[in-house]
Amino acid sequence: MGLRGDAAIVGYVELPPERMNKATVAPFTLEQWAELSAAALADAGLSAELVNGITTSPLAESEIFVPSTVAEYLGVDANFAEHVDLGGATAAAMVWRAAAAIELGICDVVLCAIPARYITHTSEKKPKPLSDAVFFGASSNQFGSPQAEFEIPYGNLGQNGPYGQVAQRYAAVYGYDERAMAKIVVDQRVNANHTEGAIWQHTPLTIDDVLASPVIADPLHMLEIVMPCVGGAAVVVAGAEVAARAKNRPVWIKGFGEHVPFKTPTYAADLLHTPITRAADTAFTMSGLTREQMDMVSIYDCYTITVLLSLEDAGFCAKGTGMEFVAARDLTFRGDFPLNTAGGQLGFGQAGNAGGMHHVCDATRQIMGRAGPAQVAGCDRAFVSGNGGILSEQTTLVLEGD
Repeated sequence: MGLRGDAAIVGYVELPPERMNKATVAPFTLEQWAELSAAALADAGLSAELVNGITTSPLAESEIFVPSTVAEYLGVDANFAEHVDLGGATAAAMVWRAAAAIELGICDVVLCAIPARYITHTSEKKPKPLSDAVFFGASSNQFGSPQAEFEIPYGNLGQNGPYGQVAQRYAAVYGYDERAMAKIVVDQRVNANHTEGAIWQHTPLTIDDVLASPVIADPLHMLEIVMPCVGGAAVVVAGAEVAARAKNRPVWIKGFGEHVPFKTPTYAADLLHTPITRAADTAFTMSGLTREQMDMVSIYDCYTITVLLSLEDAGFCAKGTGMEFVAARDLTFRGDFPLNTAGGQLGFGQAGNAGGMHHVCDATRQIMGRAGPAQVAGCDRAFVSGNGGILSEQTTLVLEGD
C-alpha cells in the first residue's frame, strides 16, 4: 500500500536567502510563484505546457481560493490543485501529494512552490507587519479559538519558549550535553560554508561560539535557533514518462509518512515522543528501504532540539541517546552521517515555509549530484523531514535516484 515510486522530482530552484533587514524589494507573491515555477521548469528542461497540477501554500494575495488563483495567474489548466497548510511540514507534504496524484493518473507534471519574499512594492522600507496570528506563535487569537481561551492568556505562545520547554524536559529525563547540541550547529555550518548562497557561507563557527551566544530560551542559545530570512523554493514533480525526458537525474519519491495529532504541545501525549515516529516508520515501510541505506538525511532544523528529537524518533538512534549519537559522528557532507548538507536552516537560512522546501532541495541536489563542494560521494538515497508548529505537524519522504 502506498506509492509505487513512479513519480520523481525532476527540477528545482532555491533562491539564495536574504537577511530581513537587507532584502531587496520583491514582486507580489503571485509574481514570485510565476518566477519560481519558470525557473524550476527551466531547470528540469520541461515546457510549461506540460504542467497540469499545482500544490500551493498560503498566499498573501488570496486568503481563500488559493489553488485556483495560482492556476489562473500561471495559466495552468489544472487537473489537480491542492492547498497545503502544515507550516514547516508543508513542502514535504506538497511533494508526496503531487506524487500520489501523478501515480493515480490525475496529472502528469506538478509544480510545488513556496514563495517567501515579503518586502513587496507596497512596502519598500520594511517587511509587512506580522499578523496577530503569527505574533502569537503561528496560532489563532480569534474569538472561539481554543488557543485564545486556554493558551495565549497564560503565556503559552510563540516558538522559542515552547521549544525551550521541550529541551528542558529532555534534560530532566535524559540529561543534557550542551556541547553535543552545539556540535549540530557547528557541523551544519561547515556544510553552509561549502554551499553557494547560504546566509552563513562565509562565517565559520565553533562550539565555543555557540555556547557564548546569548541564551534565548534556556537551555537554547541564540545560535541554536534558526534565523528567519526571505527567499523561496520550488520543485517540479513528474511521472516516469516525462521524467525520462527531463535533463536531470530523476529523484524518485519512494515513500512518505505524515502524522498530525495536535496543534499545540499542551495536547501532546508526551513532549519527548514526536509525530515523526509514525511518519518515518510509514515512509520506510512504504519505500522498502532501510535507515541504514540512506546516504544522507535532511532533517528539519528550526532548533537543535528539533534535530535531536527527530533523529531519535525517526529511528536513527535510540531514545535518549541522541546527544551521544551526534557527538560521536561527523555530520558534515564528508562525514559518516551527512546531515543537512547545505547547512540546514540553521546555516542556510529559514525563508518562512520555504525553509521546509530547503530540505527537499538539499536531498534533491545531492541525489542529482549537483551539490558542488558539499557533494556527498555516491549519494543515491535520502531521508527528508518536515516539521510544523511545535513538533506537531510532521511529514517525511524517502527519495532515491536511478
